[in-house]
Amino acid sequence: MALKLVIIGGGSSYTPEIIEGIIKRYDSFPVTELVLVDIKEGEEKLQIIGNLARRMIEKSSKPIQLTWTLDRKEALKNADFVSTQIRVGRLDARAKDERIPLRHGFIGQETNGAGGVLKAFRTIPVLMEIANDVHAICPDAWMINFTNPAGIVTEALLKYAAHKKIIGVCNIPYNMRHSVAEILHVAPDDVRIEFVGMNHFVFGQKVFVKGIDRIDEVLEKLIDSDGLDYSPANIVSLGWSKTFIESTRLLPNPYHQYYFQTRDVLEKDLAAYEANGTRAEVVQQLEESLFELYKDPELREKPKELEERGGAFYSDVACSLMDSIYNNKQDIQTVNIRNNGAISDLPDDAVVEINCVITKDGPKPISVGSLPLSVKGIIQQMKAFEELVIRAAMTGDYHDAYLALVMNPLMADEKRSKIVLDELLEAHKHYLPQFK
Repeated sequence: MALKLVIIGGGSSYTPEIIEGIIKRYDSFPVTELVLVDIKEGEEKLQIIGNLARRMIEKSSKPIQLTWTLDRKEALKNADFVSTQIRVGRLDARAKDERIPLRHGFIGQETNGAGGVLKAFRTIPVLMEIANDVHAICPDAWMINFTNPAGIVTEALLKYAAHKKIIGVCNIPYNMRHSVAEILHVAPDDVRIEFVGMNHFVFGQKVFVKGIDRIDEVLEKLIDSDGLDYSPANIVSLGWSKTFIESTRLLPNPYHQYYFQTRDVLEKDLAAYEANGTRAEVVQQLEESLFELYKDPELREKPKELEERGGAFYSDVACSLMDSIYNNKQDIQTVNIRNNGAISDLPDDAVVEINCVITKDGPKPISVGSLPLSVKGIIQQMKAFEELVIRAAMTGDYHDAYLALVMNPLMADEKRSKIVLDELLEAHKHYLPQFK
């Protein structure tokens, strides 16, 4: 039986992760055809990744037919799954997203604050085109979106694209589960965290180990340790105060540092910027060395150095989801999907990051009821902000864009938000045709 997977953004340095995941799961998720797709500007990297992927598949002896192409529409024919991992404007655009806010005294980060807003403005129209192509060419395919800001992008697509079989994924919940397993000295498969919130703003409110809630023990260890570090490579953990943990009684995720430790993070980021440039510029150097490794004709596996890129567990998240849909496993995974009443304090059509039962018909959200009072207000604020971002990306209206920026908790400055917005719109104008 044919099973075709198309990876859009196939020239990404992350792609060896998903190739490894496909090979590892071949017995349960037998991909027969794999197509890597990219744009003209990424052709050289696509060629390098394609050759590495071919060597990895040859080493595995799995009968997977691999091709790569710049023709997206041709690639999508008869696809069963489509994975999207694109970066509009590439790392040069990310560097501007980080540098310009930092220059004005604001957090400069690729998915949070002003940088995340501009990334969404650039990304949503492009992914809308891709989703509409999927709907026209392979309407039964599941589209798995790993492109950041994943929650905002997924909500935009589910609201406005013709295609509706779309799921957003992120490796942060997976990272948190593994780190909690490590601190409790248990197997990750025995841990299930009850998540509530949205992508990059999700909290753990219960931690089940073989069905027993051990959240209190986890929080105590978090307080007593120097800091439970479940941060990916791209976020340096600053730890959490005893008072914060005791007051919220929730497990924070690494991105919460930007919102609850803003001054400390900004100080750290400014110091790092002065010493080494933006994170994007550090990543550019890392990518150069990764692609030199990828060129090695003797390399036949994902190199360990890829973990420094911040994409650990990517393949496990994306491939486990596709495997479970394909096999109707009805297991529980954390994904970005329409709320549909699972969190009673958020709109039904809002996209939330929540535990779902994964079936052949897609994820079914598990209800968690009301938001915890300690974070109810800020989660609702963040969701309203995300709606403003989506509206601005779709309309291209300057006032919508300004509102999206000024209502972000990391900006919240009516004069400086306009200055930052104007600079970012000018810097990215080539990738923002909707803004006149």
